[in-house]
Amino acid sequence: MREAVLERIKPGPSERKRLQEVSVALITRIESMAEGCGLELKAMLVGSAARGTWLAGDHDLDVFLGVGVEDDLEKALELARRISPDHREKYAEHPYIQARIDGFEVDLVPCYLVDDAAHLRSAVDRTPFHNRYVKQRIAGLEDEVLLLKQFMKGSGVYGSELRVGGFSGYLAELLVLCYGSFAAVIEAASLWKPGLKLDLEGRGRVEQADPLVVVDPVDPGRNVAAALTLNRMLQFALAARTFMARPDIEFFFANPPAPLSDREIEALMEERGTLPLLIEFAAPDVVEDVLYPQLRKAESSVNALLERKGFSILRSDVISYGNRAALLLEMEVWRLSPACRREGPPVWQADHISRFLAAHPKILSGPYIKDGRMVVEEERRYAQAADLLAAELASLSLGRHISASIRSGYKIYAGVELLAIKDDGYRIFLAEYFQARCI
Repeated sequence: MREAVLERIKPGPSERKRLQEVSVALITRIESMAEGCGLELKAMLVGSAARGTWLAGDHDLDVFLGVGVEDDLEKALELARRISPDHREKYAEHPYIQARIDGFEVDLVPCYLVDDAAHLRSAVDRTPFHNRYVKQRIAGLEDEVLLLKQFMKGSGVYGSELRVGGFSGYLAELLVLCYGSFAAVIEAASLWKPGLKLDLEGRGRVEQADPLVVVDPVDPGRNVAAALTLNRMLQFALAARTFMARPDIEFFFANPPAPLSDREIEALMEERGTLPLLIEFAAPDVVEDVLYPQLRKAESSVNALLERKGFSILRSDVISYGNRAALLLEMEVWRLSPACRREGPPVWQADHISRFLAAHPKILSGPYIKDGRMVVEEERRYAQAADLLAAELASLSLGRHISASIRSGYKIYAGVELLAIKDDGYRIFLAEYFQARCI
């Protein structure tokens, strides 16, 4: 099985040659352009492409543009803008350029050339040290990293972006360096529990409550696994345990779900007997690692509102697709009775009783006493979950960019109205949601 997997995921000679040619030509061109404008700059290929641990067909390059600590990163950024006309400016901790060059997706990232990882000026300054650390130790273990990365992809836990909350490529490399092989990582991970700490160099200063702590060997105060969620950690552990009990190549190459058809969505809704509500709006123009925390914040705020008003949610999730974003709320209880009960203060608190009754003038029944408190029954303001959301969504704390987008307009889809959206990414999201499983 090992060789069968490697045959599908290991870059062949022609792919390696092509990557080498493109990266060398690009770095030479960048440094020539820098010299031409009097900028002292060092261009570096970093990441899996530099370390020989990229998966076949992954045509992404990370090229860092290093300048002296006294120089201005803006000069390196301006040069990066001129590398390719086919580019977008994006922003993480600092702006960087994402370009399409000779068939490769290239991130052009300005950084400072610091002489010691203890003197970082920004988070990206750490990456060249990562590159050097892994390159000095990974020789002979590249295939082990490829197997681990592909297993993580097949298990749905690969990717440290906040949308996924999984394992980064660098973390996968460190796990192989720590345990020695793909098989050893799987064996160890099958027994993982929250609270595990791994320290390759034995000099960590990380004191964190993260589910998994992997001390960064070049920056002992940092946890490489900080982005890994508890659910993704345990999903990987369960996949490892299941694989050990029943080895199968399907663990590496899980079939991605197909977009659901109208008929399939209708059948699933009928089978589940719930009411899905979808709040759709324009996706703010920010990177995913900014967008998704705000989507999760909005999801939490909306859930709290619904539950506070007596509605019940089975499950919820968030998505962005194309230039749209959405919150999906699967309602167990989406319709309430018109009448609702309001409990007031203890009967002996006369002043509070007066204020309570004044605040509830349209009484259906009561006031009466229950368990020593004044109680009234009145007409519920919002008996439908969708009506509540339409009235109060914009007033919730949703995150700065999400709030602005919601104020500009949104639409609520209920039940079969979800069929109106035909986007394949959205339909695949629904398939993953309704068919959720970890093994």
